[in-house]
Amino acid sequence: MNVVLAIADPGDEFILPTPYYFNQEMAVTMANCRPVLVPTDAQFQLDLDALRRAITPRTRAIVTVSPNNPSGAVYPAATLRAVNQLCATHGLFHISDEAYEHFTYDGATHVSPAAADGSAAHTISLFSLSKSFGFASWRIGYAVYPARLEAAMRKVQDTLLICPPVISQYAAVGALEAGAAYVREKLRGITEVRSIVHRELSALAASGCCDLPPAQGAFYFLVRARTARTALAVAERLICEHGIAVIPGSAFGLEHGCHLRVAYGALPKEIATEGIGRLVRGLRAIATETATK
Repeated sequence: MNVVLAIADPGDEFILPTPYYFNQEMAVTMANCRPVLVPTDAQFQLDLDALRRAITPRTRAIVTVSPNNPSGAVYPAATLRAVNQLCATHGLFHISDEAYEHFTYDGATHVSPAAADGSAAHTISLFSLSKSFGFASWRIGYAVYPARLEAAMRKVQDTLLICPPVISQYAAVGALEAGAAYVREKLRGITEVRSIVHRELSALAASGCCDLPPAQGAFYFLVRARTARTALAVAERLICEHGIAVIPGSAFGLEHGCHLRVAYGALPKEIATEGIGRLVRGLRAIATETATK
């Protein structure tokens, strides 16, 4: 919200690859700006040509989220550098959401676009302690942005929030001093849970009930259920009939097909095992109904 209000005027445009993180789309809309939605490919990777074609004289920024919420996709370094260069060429900002920077698996690596030479003048990086250090509800994160935005960013921050709670700020200093080693230790448990969820979803995909694009980051899988029902209808049935909650892909701008975001972060192994079992049974039942009609 701070960034949108600091860099844009009403009517300006922000390019959001879909699936997008819904709070970012809402921030753009609340500022009376226009979200321009650009599809990704079948693996939820960026389409650079589509991003280029979406640029207009009103475009202010391209937003990327890597590792991605909701898809779990991790964008390669070359792709992020290409987006950065695209922004530099067209006089745009590259807003890089890196809230899940520490959550990568299977050899994937998080890359911060701001680390590239010549990026400082147009790259805005967003980080959150909520995920990496378990600070959810403590309301603290940080942004790295060009120095020329300092006055505007401070003005918006002071108007909207003033500051995070002081105790959160002190705790954040401790977290940053502890660094990535603390996060890596906690990731062992999440990685074990991820393996359980991935194994069950892979078997479901192999049976033809869904598609499972690669998800090497964050703590989500974004499955495509093979059904003609809407994602919202399927999500409602899973809650009512199987006691398991997922978020429909329509919440992330995916209007075609039945996409469902499956979250496994912060779940004990036993609960994750029970939950993924309910999800698999529910999706199998829905797929069976579809096949018999």
